[in-house]
Amino acid sequence: MAHHGTEVRHKALTLLRDGRFNADVARMLEVPVGTVGYWKHMDRAKRGECPGRKVSSCPRCDGRDLDRPAYSYLLALYLGDGHISHYSTHRVPNLMIACTESWPGLMEECEVAMKAVFPENSVCRVRRTGCSNVKVYSRHLRCLFPQHGRGKKHDRLIALEPWQVDIMRAHPWEFIRGLIHSDGCRVTNWTTRMVGGEPKRYEYPRYFFTNKSDDIRQLCCDALDLVGVEWKITVRAGKPFNVSVARKASVALMDAHVGPKY
Repeated sequence: MAHHGTEVRHKALTLLRDGRFNADVARMLEVPVGTVGYWKHMDRAKRGECPGRKVSSCPRCDGRDLDRPAYSYLLALYLGDGHISHYSTHRVPNLMIACTESWPGLMEECEVAMKAVFPENSVCRVRRTGCSNVKVYSRHLRCLFPQHGRGKKHDRLIALEPWQVDIMRAHPWEFIRGLIHSDGCRVTNWTTRMVGGEPKRYEYPRYFFTNKSDDIRQLCCDALDLVGVEWKITVRAGKPFNVSVARKASVALMDAHVGPKY
């Protein structure tokens, strides 16, 4: 296979940028037309001129604007039900949020948030048994989600970077909503009390956020503190497991800003 040096390639690109046809350049420089076409394609791709091949920009690397409310919501979804692939699996890493088919509204909100955070990238849904994975491919996923790492989240440290903390504090309700939409729920509890010698049933709504990671549960508690929601930790098998919101005023706040999944 013939090797064509940098000088030949630069001459070819100069002629191509001047509007010469691939075949003409190939004949002039005695280079296979396929090689000329490849050089032209790579040159256009680097300059962002190829449809569907534009190199996406990054808020962290390139300083482009970031939709901060959407990011706060998407970050919480990632902490709950998200996963970022490794390069060994795909050429370009992908962020995948697993969404149960029972909540189509959640899938829609997840997709809207992904498109807002990654406006230059395509978002897709992949059907699985009982769920759909909402996915976006980007080489900058690890810039925006530095919590990514091998292994389960509850087996390793999960800590937000200072810039992520600033976003979470500026948009705590979006963060809380993402946590509830991923690993949380709104339920109706009940209890009985004796009234006039007769048992009477009482029902009351309650929010739960369930996660094995102590760090992620603490992030939930920190966000709830920011908005004045009272919470407590409940245990399972003797270990902290749930963040519970049951106070009437706090549940009313959660209903106004979060609400049940749909």
